[in-house]
Amino acid sequence: MEMKDIPFGTTDWAKIVPTEHKGETGMATWRTQQFGNIRVRMVEYSAGYLADHWCEKGHILLCLEGELHTELADGREFVLTPGTSYQVADHAEPHRSYTKVGAKLFIVD
Repeated sequence: MEMKDIPFGTTDWAKIVPTEHKGETGMATWRTQQFGNIRVRMVEYSAGYLADHWCEKGHILLCLEGELHTELADGREFVLTPGTSYQVADHAEPHRSYTKVGAKLFIVD
């Protein structure tokens, strides 16, 4: 990733207008900032959320609150709790996430 033409700035995430994205079950609420080709999001998943697709986009993801389960298409599963993260490249390993209790995440992709 090359970061260029982004002046120094701060983001007050509470002031970013949220968008809602339905999962197979539950809801994801995104607050999104775009910096060139880099998308930065604060995402909250409701309790009972299950993604409605297998994602092939690369991410760097940090769990801030709750618990997030991410399963890979090959059957492996990983659990994130506050202070843990994962990273995956574009088109590397299809993945989808779910949470029983809800989760708040900081995502760069």
